[in-house]
Amino acid sequence: MLPEVFAALRDLPAANPSSLHSEGRAARAALDRARDMVAEELHAERGEITFTSSGTEAVNLALFGAARRLAKGARIVTWAAEHQSVLAAMRRLQSEGHNVTIAPVDGAARPALDAITAGTSLVSIGLANNEVGTLMPVADVIRRARAVGALVHVDACAGPRWVAPPLDADLLSLSGHKLGAGAGGALYVREGVRLDPLLYGGPQEWGRRAGREDVGAAVAFAVALKACGRQRAMRSATAGAQSATLRATLERCGGSITGAADRLPNFATATFAARRGEDMLLALDLAGVAASSGSACASGSLDPSHVLLAMGLGMDEALGSLRLTTGYATSDGDIAAANAALTSVLAPAPARA
Repeated sequence: MLPEVFAALRDLPAANPSSLHSEGRAARAALDRARDMVAEELHAERGEITFTSSGTEAVNLALFGAARRLAKGARIVTWAAEHQSVLAAMRRLQSEGHNVTIAPVDGAARPALDAITAGTSLVSIGLANNEVGTLMPVADVIRRARAVGALVHVDACAGPRWVAPPLDADLLSLSGHKLGAGAGGALYVREGVRLDPLLYGGPQEWGRRAGREDVGAAVAFAVALKACGRQRAMRSATAGAQSATLRATLERCGGSITGAADRLPNFATATFAARRGEDMLLALDLAGVAASSGSACASGSLDPSHVLLAMGLGMDEALGSLRLTTGYATSDGDIAAANAALTSVLAPAPARA
């Protein structure tokens, strides 16, 4: 969590914001301020902001909410390297009778834009790939989708700490923990776009999400989003320099860098065809480096990354992947220690006599 978030949560009212007593009114006021802060940061209206429990819920509300208002058989497009919350939702929509296309990507995880054709009703694209950091051509996707009359959902969970989210999508999913807010998320819904809710009950969140609002999560999200907006340029420059040194070390140790040069500034990812990801992770953990071999959401799986396979990497390369990211609290001393650990762990084994 960002220190600004801790400060904002210290004296937060704990009451139900739907209650009419003074404590409830105080909670409602805090929730309203949080919504206004998010709307201001996104250059949106307050009625376009819906708070959710997570980025995954924001993605699901956007996709199911929009798709279930379309006619059965409507064409929906996404790409094979998207986050599992998108792909799993798409597979479910396909089972419900929609015409879902999961289009290919190139060797840097960039989407094949010719998948957006006449008759497409809904498109979902990530702001950036969450495993290799490649920034997506969101403006081109939106332009093509607009030309055929399709709604556009942007999964922006992976990027707003480092790059500004696009402001011209119809639906924009955001994640609190990626911003330094802890749990929570939000969904931007452009005025005029109608969604079917996932949760039914009360009228909370403009009728899009029933249930008692989590005031703490909403306030934390709003404060973190604002802080990231203020600090984005400075933090991105620092993260870019730090991750560049990590990538150089990975290459010196025999790694092949994955993703495009146009990536999130805090990403350093590589594959090692002669190694296994879990072996590298265990050795690095013992050396004090917290790394992963793909998305943290799939870290319990020993299967190869679906992103790397979609990018055309072989099984050995995909199983030998390493993913390093820096954060707001990462110091140059941390980078020096990580480089030393990487050099030690990934040094080539001595040849047999």
